[in-house]
Amino acid sequence: MSEIASMLMTHRKASIEEMEQAWHGDVETMLKWIHSHEQVEECALLQTCNRREIYVVSPRGEKILFELAKKARISSRIIDFHDQEESFHHLLRLASGLESMIIGEDQILGQMKNLYTIAKDAGTTGWMLDTAFKKAIQTGKRVRRETRINERSISVGSAAVELAEEILGGLEGTSILVIGAGDTGELICKALMTREVSNLYVTNRTFSTALCLAANLNGKAIPFDQMKDYLEISDVVISATSAPHYILIASDLREVIEKRKHKKLLIIDIANPRDVDESVGKLDGVELRNIDDLKGISTDHMKMRMAEMEKAEAIIEEELNLLRAKYKRKEAEALLAKLYSQAEEIKEQECQRAMNKLGSRHTLGDMEQKVLMDMSHAIVNKIFAEPTKVLRKAAESGDTNFVRYVAELFGQENDDEKDATAS
Repeated sequence: MSEIASMLMTHRKASIEEMEQAWHGDVETMLKWIHSHEQVEECALLQTCNRREIYVVSPRGEKILFELAKKARISSRIIDFHDQEESFHHLLRLASGLESMIIGEDQILGQMKNLYTIAKDAGTTGWMLDTAFKKAIQTGKRVRRETRINERSISVGSAAVELAEEILGGLEGTSILVIGAGDTGELICKALMTREVSNLYVTNRTFSTALCLAANLNGKAIPFDQMKDYLEISDVVISATSAPHYILIASDLREVIEKRKHKKLLIIDIANPRDVDESVGKLDGVELRNIDDLKGISTDHMKMRMAEMEKAEAIIEEELNLLRAKYKRKEAEALLAKLYSQAEEIKEQECQRAMNKLGSRHTLGDMEQKVLMDMSHAIVNKIFAEPTKVLRKAAESGDTNFVRYVAELFGQENDDEKDATAS
């Protein structure tokens, strides 16, 4: 029987560099590659700044994921494999913000929605993953509605601002350049507006996007090709683009550093893949930090969120039980559909045989044929009524043995079960 399995590579075990090296191609390309496996029925991916996760539906999910990891040359040291039950629990916790580097952050819920939509639009999901992701998103919304887990908004973007504040001893009077005007760039800028910085510069490849963000937050939009001029006068650079290549390399910065006259430049790169070549950090006058450095950020806000985790966990457990019941019912419904189909086929054959016999003696009218068909249909439904209730109840209570025995009794074992019985 096919089940969900997942492979996780996250900030808990892997560095940003290890994740970059292990992940090849964009989400659509990866989905096609995984879905092309003959034993993968459904698949979805989650890719954020500090995690890479693969979900598959297959009769041999964990084995296939292990094979994929081997082909991609991903070290087993930095990955975790989850079976269906573990995948359910992780997905609900993830959507609720409990698996994030910054507990309770809101970005992950939007990212999960977007990435699930990509997989659905690509045609790589079905009932199994649709049900799991919809329940996860629903749970994430409920946790934020019924707890204070996301109060006093904290995000990777605001954590980067806190890191800059910690390194410099404060940001009042500083000039800061933000590279990237997407969702993360907006969070960075909003966090900076409470720090009384002297100058906030925003640049983006699409200048109109930078203009819009800067106008809303009292910043100054900078054309992307003029970025070097502002590197010379900025105290801090925070980069968060979605570019697949480096935005800043050492050769770009050497001339900038000379013009700064030994004034230190702090660069915080929170993009994934990274915006800044690590060789930049070796230049005199530059301090380079990346998303791995955010792991040490701890605030009073986080303590408050940790106190809300118990409430969130209770909600997750409640929703997890509902999800389990839905999958168990699905297993029973699939078997019942086969049994009713089998009974319907027998009913049709026997009614036809009876009508042929009766028709050889005298002509059967439409009324007589209808009465015979209705009677046989009623007999099938009444015979199956009580067994249907019992089977559904057994499935919901997790009595998989009973469901399997019923399938075996009526000759409805799937191929895997038949193979196991034969062996």
